[in-house]
Amino acid sequence: MNVSFLSGLLLGLAAGVAPGPLLTLVVSQTLRFGTAEGLKVALAPLLTDLPIVLVSVLLLSRLADSGKVLGAISLAGSFYLGFLAWEALRTKPVKNDFSNADPKSWRRGALVNFLNPHPYLFWMTVGGPLILKGMEKDPSSPLLFVAGFYILLVGSKLLLAGIIGRYRGFLSSRAYVTVVRALGLVLAGIGLFLLRDAFRFLL
Repeated sequence: MNVSFLSGLLLGLAAGVAPGPLLTLVVSQTLRFGTAEGLKVALAPLLTDLPIVLVSVLLLSRLADSGKVLGAISLAGSFYLGFLAWEALRTKPVKNDFSNADPKSWRRGALVNFLNPHPYLFWMTVGGPLILKGMEKDPSSPLLFVAGFYILLVGSKLLLAGIIGRYRGFLSSRAYVTVVRALGLVLAGIGLFLLRDAFRFLL
């Protein structure tokens, strides 16, 4: 197997199953609105990451200090996660289907992923250098690395959403409210970490 493709697969799997804002939102949207909405969130990196990858690689050798940019993104992301946390903490037991609900999963997933500084950090500190290094040996290396990375980054989240979706009857129980509110606390906690990162970058 090509080394770049294998590296992409391993890094994609690690990023896909690691706790973070997008994975938490996949779980939350699946539990609140069903598997299809969780799958939409899981696909968000395919909508948002291409410009992140391109810009990160372009700026990698040109930006001496990107702390201010990452700080601003972290600050915006912390406020948005705070909003999502507030919504989750207000969750009540679901007694009807979601036919009239407006989960906005595409928008939420894209915003969370775009405002999350970790994809920027990854592509500027890990992915970008690996792509540039691989290009020296094989012109196809960047494509193979990116393909492997997103196959398992997105694939692992899709699998998790499908597994969680099997327990849809859980939505009308008290346990459901407890889980979603707990996820709200997780979102709030991650938001605080992003806020901390923002101050570290900006100060």
